[in-house]
Amino acid sequence: QLVESGGGSARLGESLTLSCVASGITFSQYMVTWLRQRPGKEDETIQIATIDPTGDLRFVADSVIGRFTISRDNNKNTATLQMNNLKPSDSSVYYCLAAHGDTHYQGRGTRVTVSS
Repeated sequence: QLVESGGGSARLGESLTLSCVASGITFSQYMVTWLRQRPGKEDETIQIATIDPTGDLRFVADSVIGRFTISRDNNKNTATLQMNNLKPSDSSVYYCLAAHGDTHYQGRGTRVTVSS
């Protein structure tokens, strides 16, 4: 199971920190990805950032480079997305996805709303 938290409302330029806590899996074996879906565009899932089991960065979307940072703490079964310099276009529901081979889990998401 994955549970995201940390979403909420922010203003242009502010920061939020999203957390994804895993349970019931060997978290340290899983690749972790943060995804987002913008309001009204639920058919478009955007990959934001991916980190491998050892903590190496595998992917960051161009739209968030220099603003968002993905990290993980395998001892705490937690992945984090630090979001700085937020923009209204970052308003989305953010999901955590953990994948290992053919097995994957996704949380229910946490909503981020950024106003100007």
